[in-house]
Amino acid sequence: MHGIGRSVSGIASQGSALRLPSKGRPCVASRSALVTPSGMPLTKTSPIIMDGQVLHSISEERLELCRGLHDYMRDEVNPILKPVEKCWQPTDFLPASEDPDFLDKVHDLRQRSTCLPDDYLVVFAGDMITEEALPTYMTMLNTLDGVRDETGAAKTAWGIWTRAWTAEENRHGDIMNKYMYLTGRMNMRAVEVTIQNLIGSGMDPKTENNPYLGFIYTSFQERATKISHGNTARHALEHGDDILAKICGSIASDEARHEQAYQKIVDKLFELDPDGSMVAFGDMMKKQIVMPAHLMDDNVHKANTGRNLFADFSAVAERTGTYTAFDYADIMDHLIKRWHIADLSVGAGDAAASQEYVLKLPNRIRKLAERANARKDKGKKSNFSWVFGREVLLNTV
Repeated sequence: MHGIGRSVSGIASQGSALRLPSKGRPCVASRSALVTPSGMPLTKTSPIIMDGQVLHSISEERLELCRGLHDYMRDEVNPILKPVEKCWQPTDFLPASEDPDFLDKVHDLRQRSTCLPDDYLVVFAGDMITEEALPTYMTMLNTLDGVRDETGAAKTAWGIWTRAWTAEENRHGDIMNKYMYLTGRMNMRAVEVTIQNLIGSGMDPKTENNPYLGFIYTSFQERATKISHGNTARHALEHGDDILAKICGSIASDEARHEQAYQKIVDKLFELDPDGSMVAFGDMMKKQIVMPAHLMDDNVHKANTGRNLFADFSAVAERTGTYTAFDYADIMDHLIKRWHIADLSVGAGDAAASQEYVLKLPNRIRKLAERANARKDKGKKSNFSWVFGREVLLNTV
């Protein structure tokens, strides 16, 4: 998963289930009154509020719809995962420690990495820290009602997906960390402190334990990750480290498969419940996609610079073209086309309002991004502990 994007949050903001009626605001139980296919009113239960956040907002009818997707997950989504024997492993890209010429190969790796500039290292470090906080993301998936792994080893299609997805993702932070350790270019203790802090802090994507919201979030987030790792691959190749380019490209390829899986889940939700899915899409876009590493902290950045570490990391990523507000808008355009939002037939009320809002949002984000870019303090720099306190340019001169 991806950790960049504060620039955006500062700018905008075959299952057996029944097809649900297209009325009201269906995905949030406290905001809509549902009707059964027979026309019988349903009892509406208020959600739980904790620390100002809505919890368990999905209605019982939509919860049953999600539970009814087991066969669809098993037959259409889980096959996107690769068998372990066909997956790359971190050691495929690293000098084999048992080889007699191991130290010579490490020397070659270190020589090759000298071409990487500090701004690249900062972005790579931020992405690596985000990937290493994987326990948080598995926890997040297991907060979603109706689809969580109830036992930790459940044989349901949902449980199998969550564990196998996590296992595939685990290779990402592993290879990134090992490679950077061998280069000697990065202050690994500062990185490790940031990772521990981030896992300890967790994340709040504002998905309300609601699988509709959760899978819209992951559909967006995995595409953002693919874009970022794809760009770090391209930049590594431009700087002269072809092995690192292959590493980042392999990670991006994994993220592309994961993106397709999560978007296929939402494909089915839109097919079975267009109104509820449309309201959920609009809800997540109004909240904005909170990036998973927004709580990163190295214990020194704020004290040394007076600024937020994640904001500064995101600024470097934006300046280097690794991930920008324009990418955020492009992802929205992709999802709008993928889920046929412009042609979606929804009922009046919240669903129609959400549809109108979502369709207008990408261009609005682009305009706000252009204005924000014009207002940036050009030439501002910041020190990063990850590169031994060296200054890195935040905004283009």
